[in-house]
Amino acid sequence: MRRSDGIAFAVLAALSGASPLHAERPVLAPVPAIDASSAQKVETAIFAGGCFWGVEGVFSHVKGVRSAVSGFAGGPQGQKVDYERVSQGGTGFAEAVRVTYDPKQVSYGTLLRVFFSVIADPTTLNRQGPDRGTQYRSALFPLNTQQDRAAKAYLGHLNKAGLWRDPIVTRTEAFTGFQAAGAYHQNFLTRNPRHPYIQRWDMPKLAAFKAMFPKLYQDRPAA
Repeated sequence: MRRSDGIAFAVLAALSGASPLHAERPVLAPVPAIDASSAQKVETAIFAGGCFWGVEGVFSHVKGVRSAVSGFAGGPQGQKVDYERVSQGGTGFAEAVRVTYDPKQVSYGTLLRVFFSVIADPTTLNRQGPDRGTQYRSALFPLNTQQDRAAKAYLGHLNKAGLWRDPIVTRTEAFTGFQAAGAYHQNFLTRNPRHPYIQRWDMPKLAAFKAMFPKLYQDRPAA
């Protein structure tokens, strides 16, 4: 389902009084027991959590994040794609966000906690909000052994935490590369705060992040 289709679907559902869309809700995820330490000045992490507008929008407001870039990950290595191709499904790619951050200010484990608390519902298979298809799956793409260890341990932790009624379906996936989306999709939430999709699905996530993690919130988003 394309973003425009999701908006139309939500409007029709509201007019008819139906509620076919999965209601996303913030959940305060636990502090990770295992984190990925780093001696580097800058680290990178890749997250897929449905529409990349909201994923990027929230991460860009996390203190310590240098940049958040919308794009695609998870498909065959070397295959070139764009938004239109990925939106049609079947490419193997998921909408994803590349987060560059200062590990002295924010850790990979903390980013995981924010991701599962307010960005992505880890119990909906190939779906987030109104968007359906493998291109909207939630997935983690560890870039090194420490991230891999931390991500798998945290997913196990979440499975035992009992915070969600349904089982966790988010998985770690091998990283085969990241391709940035076009300029239209970058900083979309910041540039289009009144867009219907942003208002309905993403502004609540940003508000929840600010309320739940006030010490992590930075008012000015990263570039």
